[in-house]
Amino acid sequence: MIDSLRSTLLGLPRHHKRMLQVATDVVLIWLALWLAFVVRLGFDGPIDPFGDHFWLFAVAPLVSIPIFIRLGMYRAVMRYFGNDALLAIFKAVTLSVLLLALLLYLYREAPVVVPRSLVFNYWWLSLMLIGGLRLAMRQYFLGDWYVASQQFPFITGRQEDGLRKVAIYGAGGAGNQLVAALRSGRVMRPVAFVDDDESLAYRVIAGLLVYKPAHIQRMIERTGAQEILLAIPSASRARRREILEMLEDTPLHVRTVPDVSELASGRVRVDDIQEVDIADLLGRDAVPPQQALLERCIRGRSVMITGAGGSIGGELCRQILGCAPEVLLLLDHSEFNLYSIHADLIRRVEREGLAIRLIPVLGSVRNPGRLHELMHTWQVNTVYHAAAYKHVPIVEQNIAEGVLNNVIGTLHTAQSAVRAGVENFVLVSTDKAVRPANVMGCTKRLAEMLLQALSREPAPVMFDDRDGLHRVNKTRFTMVRFGNVLGSSGSVIPRFQEQILRGGPVTVTHPGITRYFMTIPEAAQLVIQAGAMGQGGDVFVLDMGRPVRIVELAERMIRLCGLRVRSEKNPHGDIAIEFTGLRPGEKLYEELLIGDNVSSTEHPMIMRANEEHLSWDALKSVLEALLQAIEGDDYVRVRELLHGAVSGYAPEGDIVDWIHLRRASKFQDPEL
Repeated sequence: MIDSLRSTLLGLPRHHKRMLQVATDVVLIWLALWLAFVVRLGFDGPIDPFGDHFWLFAVAPLVSIPIFIRLGMYRAVMRYFGNDALLAIFKAVTLSVLLLALLLYLYREAPVVVPRSLVFNYWWLSLMLIGGLRLAMRQYFLGDWYVASQQFPFITGRQEDGLRKVAIYGAGGAGNQLVAALRSGRVMRPVAFVDDDESLAYRVIAGLLVYKPAHIQRMIERTGAQEILLAIPSASRARRREILEMLEDTPLHVRTVPDVSELASGRVRVDDIQEVDIADLLGRDAVPPQQALLERCIRGRSVMITGAGGSIGGELCRQILGCAPEVLLLLDHSEFNLYSIHADLIRRVEREGLAIRLIPVLGSVRNPGRLHELMHTWQVNTVYHAAAYKHVPIVEQNIAEGVLNNVIGTLHTAQSAVRAGVENFVLVSTDKAVRPANVMGCTKRLAEMLLQALSREPAPVMFDDRDGLHRVNKTRFTMVRFGNVLGSSGSVIPRFQEQILRGGPVTVTHPGITRYFMTIPEAAQLVIQAGAMGQGGDVFVLDMGRPVRIVELAERMIRLCGLRVRSEKNPHGDIAIEFTGLRPGEKLYEELLIGDNVSSTEHPMIMRANEEHLSWDALKSVLEALLQAIEGDDYVRVRELLHGAVSGYAPEGDIVDWIHLRRASKFQDPEL
């Protein structure tokens, strides 16, 4: 009944709602005036609204309603009634009472004397009735009519509404906004706050009791909370990690509201609840970027990003857009990815009124003519080369494509940059290029070696130049090497989350496997800053912090969903972890440096590595032999060439390329 009435009232046309409010205010004005007489004269006094005092009861609404309309009391949305609306009510009521008092003073020939204290009584009664009714209706329309009843056990029993009960960690501004949003949405029911501030312990905020973190178990027993939402967007990652570690031992499903940067950018709202950010589990606080380094190769320039629709490429686009380039070229061979990143950037350009020209280009880094045409036509100053095949098992089973895209694609892009006179060229590399155990890592190391060799040639003869012409090399080549990024395509984190939602099992390749992790925005910022510091041929390595055991990460994700890990010690747990074995080319651990020759830079999170490489002429011979082996589908020869060129390459297992396997099976069985 109550819900249907609420829905009916909310569904009324706007002008009907205003008429209803005006009619209600007229009744409240008469009631306040009558009660003012009662307070002053009692029930035995001569109060006659339809007799001698009729003129007063007629004038009061005629004076008040126009003032209420003028001061916007009927423009406020009742569900979102706030302090500004309360102030408007105070002004409107006070002004209307003063005007009514002035009329009483001027109209001295009234048939009945009106007591002077009536004006004061009428004022505070009008405030209570008109303001109080609006506050009560706000709670009613929010669906939280009985919010205060949580403090009264004899009423609480009536509140079972089937909504999921949640506690809010953080009783500050974000926590209070979240409570209001949850009550309005009627999807979850907030039952308590948890806060570190000792001064707030066991006080009531927004009708909810505040508990200490040490008393979370007591809170669960008293309120029946099933989830806890972290409303601490300004807390550091280190502090969030401490909180998450404490909450792991509770049966609560932990979720969070977005961090400050997402809220400030307008991409999300406080009530956009999401699963716990894995970056919080790592506890790494990003170092603030140095703006001068960010803008050195970008501001006012023409910038090109290859692989612009990928995880790193897309974030590079977003970061670069904030550094005010003149032109931003987005190159990608995936139409959908290119459309998505271009649409995202267009919305931001329009929203922020940026004077930046966005050029989406559908193309491949394996098309040298197209690359040179783009760089020459748009007078590109800086290239960020993020286009690559990066999934180890996929490249291991498609060796030719991996070499052609990662090595030859980088070769074409770099040579086009030299021919077009590009000033800066930054390669996005990977920790898998260090002593690689797989083809993908080999191709990325070869790409690094290409740029190292080219950077030491002031006038190289290009690989595909049969005339032997020397080209003046004005391009500064830089390579940036880092580990896994959280949330990238193919990342283990989304797979774990999906498996947990399905009820498990969670699959991990090996109990001892470790990986370095970094957030995509942090990695993109550091790539841009490192690229601005290079002198030519530099290999920069990002500080990735401590490596993380993947099985421990999986266990923590399960526990933070309010579930238990099923194992031999705990056979009645909720989610099991299964070990599937290392995939082709996969290593137990990754490294960031080939040798020990490393030096610091002006940025605390970026190191410069000095590593051996081949000369340009020697490397051209390797590339030519690689292309011939690929053309002949001779993957044994491809592996030999990679082994000879890339220091530390130690392939594990047999060749698993699909064409190689098919040919081998045909040779063994002629009927196939």
